[in-house]
Amino acid sequence: MNKFDYIAIEGVIGAGKTSLANMLAQKHNARVVLEEFEDNPFLPRFYEDRERYAFQTQLTFLASRFNQQQRLFEKDMFQDTIVSDYIFDKDRIFARLNLSDDELALYDKIYSIMSGIAAKPDLMVYIQCSVDRLMENIRKRGRDYEQHITETYLSELSDSYNHFFKHYTKAPVLIIRANDADFVNNPEHFRAIEHCIFHEALTQDRIYLKP
Repeated sequence: MNKFDYIAIEGVIGAGKTSLANMLAQKHNARVVLEEFEDNPFLPRFYEDRERYAFQTQLTFLASRFNQQQRLFEKDMFQDTIVSDYIFDKDRIFARLNLSDDELALYDKIYSIMSGIAAKPDLMVYIQCSVDRLMENIRKRGRDYEQHITETYLSELSDSYNHFFKHYTKAPVLIIRANDADFVNNPEHFRAIEHCIFHEALTQDRIYLKP
């Protein structure tokens, strides 16, 4: 049986990160760490006007994610494994996409200090999903401020995520093709993912899973 101290799950908005993190944590009595996006007061305004509110939104997320990362180092005597629905490194994906050159230069000075001492996962799970499926998931969950998200923005974000994980080397990456894996509603699909993570030998840098 695989023993990971820190499993991180990533994917574009609406890919199902939080659902999978909660399901795996419940199955294995793990400590779940979820991104605190609702605490960012600039996020609703960002989706209405990206250019105006991108910098404030990004710095708020950076500070929040870093504070959470520091708490990951705190041990829980009853729960050895941590499952999170994001990684600290994701912050720069959004920064590169949304900030101006001057803003990004300032952001990078702060990010470079924080990233060196942020927690690094033992296993990275990347949920890859089509833009159509992402839009459908976003509509279904019905968060008011997310209704301003456009297909164009999701497409840009998806391309950025794919590029990031193509070059990610800090941990093995398990890539789940979410268009073919309904792990929320299909127990067999979830069991296939859970078995791959906890019971199969993950010896490659990239593992593609399509239940």
